[in-house]
Amino acid sequence: MYDADTMGTSSTADLEALAAELSRHPDYRVLRRLDPAHGRAPLTTAHPLRAAVVDTETTGMDLERDKIIELAVIVFEYDRDSGALGPVVARFSAFEDPGMPIPPESTAIHHITDDMVQGQQFNEAALQACLREVHLVIAHNAAFDRRFLEQRFTWFENLSFGCSQYDIPWSAQGISSHKLEYLAYRSGFFYEGHRAEIDCLALLEVLAQPLGDTGGTAFQALLTSAREESLRLWANDSPFATKDALRGRGYRWDAQERCWHKELRQPGLEAELGWLKTTVYGGRERLVNLDIQDARGRYSVRPGARQRVKV
Repeated sequence: MYDADTMGTSSTADLEALAAELSRHPDYRVLRRLDPAHGRAPLTTAHPLRAAVVDTETTGMDLERDKIIELAVIVFEYDRDSGALGPVVARFSAFEDPGMPIPPESTAIHHITDDMVQGQQFNEAALQACLREVHLVIAHNAAFDRRFLEQRFTWFENLSFGCSQYDIPWSAQGISSHKLEYLAYRSGFFYEGHRAEIDCLALLEVLAQPLGDTGGTAFQALLTSAREESLRLWANDSPFATKDALRGRGYRWDAQERCWHKELRQPGLEAELGWLKTTVYGGRERLVNLDIQDARGRYSVRPGARQRVKV
């Protein structure tokens, strides 16, 4: 039996033995703290590629008004064919003064204060060097991070993006929440979140985990998704009364277009058009916009190749 009174003096080996014992019991699940220094062995492939995990912390959610105040990038190697993840090969982490007070409600989330960012500026040359050989940039909710990044650095428009929140079939594997902290719990670890660099490291660890019964990792699923075309379907002129139905279906409001939209793939298009016709437009035919995008334009504010389709 383990003596709780000796917990403070127990060795790592003792604690690991206790964790292993608990893990064998069906009523317990053991979570370990994420080790930021944890590394992976070099890949055996002759020509590994590079991908980057990015995360931003901002003064708020409004693209027209708010600014990035912290940016982190973790660059790692991967095998093109197997999707195996290799070691981290480059990092970037910095603050920037937004030239405005950080709202208290934002500080309450990420704990970044005006004093922490005062007078600081991102080193754009160092950031470009960090991302120079990167084939894919990954963000958790890329539609948020990419738009802020492109606003601050226009050359981000030339990079290919994937979204670990929406480009991985979490729901199909019985994972109901796509929030990063919950995905970490399901992956067997915890961390102190809402700061850019630790969020990047946590996401990298999640990507390396097996994805349900797929036989591969979450990163492999994201790679497959990134290689496919995606669709952005717009619910043009949708009645105001349908906003809750649209939100519940996964549509997002675009303030510039003043229209609800949803990201999807070709196999789901016909069913989605049918849902719009029945639920949003009351069975009436309507022409709506459909943007076709690859990873180069996905999750940006740019519309991609636009078509008009009938619901």
